[in-house]
Amino acid sequence: MEKKLYPFKFIPVPSPRPWGGSALVANLGKQFVQCDEEGNETVLGTDVLIGESWELADMGIEDSVVANGWLAGNTISDLMETYLERIVGEKVYNCFGRQFPLLIKFLDINDKLSVQVHPDDEVAIERYDSLGKAEIWYVMDAKPGAKMYCGFNRDVTAQEFYDRCQNGTVDEILNVIEPRKGDVIFITPGTVHAADGGLTIAEIQESSDMTFRLYDWGREFDPATARKMHLEEAIDVIDYRAFDPGIYRKGPLWGEDASYVPCRPTVCDCGEECHCGDECHCEEEGHECHCHDESQEGQMIQDLVECPQFCVSQIALTDPLHIYTEKFESFIVYICLEGAATIQVPSVNEKGEPCMDTYEFEKGETILVPADMPDFLLVPRDKSTMLLEAVTRPEEDIDSYIDPETEAFLENEDYEGLEDEE
Repeated sequence: MEKKLYPFKFIPVPSPRPWGGSALVANLGKQFVQCDEEGNETVLGTDVLIGESWELADMGIEDSVVANGWLAGNTISDLMETYLERIVGEKVYNCFGRQFPLLIKFLDINDKLSVQVHPDDEVAIERYDSLGKAEIWYVMDAKPGAKMYCGFNRDVTAQEFYDRCQNGTVDEILNVIEPRKGDVIFITPGTVHAADGGLTIAEIQESSDMTFRLYDWGREFDPATARKMHLEEAIDVIDYRAFDPGIYRKGPLWGEDASYVPCRPTVCDCGEECHCGDECHCEEEGHECHCHDESQEGQMIQDLVECPQFCVSQIALTDPLHIYTEKFESFIVYICLEGAATIQVPSVNEKGEPCMDTYEFEKGETILVPADMPDFLLVPRDKSTMLLEAVTRPEEDIDSYIDPETEAFLENEDYEGLEDEE
């Protein structure tokens, strides 16, 4: 008999960055431990600039370690190696194999994040034998004056962009967003982006670290702060068109200007889709439409992004929610943005009596629900509980985000043999 799996929590991995801060420790309650060469552990304090907390990562060089239950101490790679499609689901496993497909992070952008871009899957696979990198940023907090730079404020050329990176005027052509708490932006591959000024972000992305650093706000010209730049390698993966506002969702703090997001369809026991407010017309006795009325579910669950790489929803968990795992055909990742929640899974105790296994998580924590889990209840422990829910529903065709009409080369440059050099 197979031993049953359970929701996994992982030990966060800190990543110091020159643009980081102390918010992940001070505001999200992270406790980061660093080991020296002799194995001595030190708890990192607020004096260390932590830019990223890797919550769930299967990256080879950095694999998350299970923090709870009988599998504690095993890495996510160990789980994938042993339990295969039981962790991610058959369709996801057939597409990604033993690679867990998502990387979950928290970001503290206290200073200027480098201007950067990510390639799409096609380019990344052909040139680097890696997944590309689509990602979604959810703004958990934004200080006054914080900025996100995303795309361009007009169409530009590769040559102009290159020149501006060299002479320090690239900010003049970047599209500037002044975000508020609750905003969401889907950073598609090819989209140039950066940020600055005090942002705490929950990031969901493909399981890839493919980042091309294009401009580092002058730090690249100082030997003491210089980091490797990738401007030439990235010149033909950039989308040089003006910013598409359709990838930016304004949250509720924008009031009347907030973006409207319709609730997602749910399914009746008969298999028919319905939407919030729809009347279920199924005539089968005992069948139930698993959709609350419009005033409840329309606010409770909102789709944020749906793409081949991941599907992300926001859940305002004011009441218990029954999760029907079969319809997901995937693992489920929950990130707690506010409040706290409990996953309650039907079980049987040692006496053979029905009971509930419970798994708690709170603000700043991430939990992975394996694909072969039975149906469960998602129960709020606080009326302000807000979650992100992420799954993967792979498709055969991956959209291209690169403008095929753009001449993505620089004048007077020899590109012969470039792919071989990369």
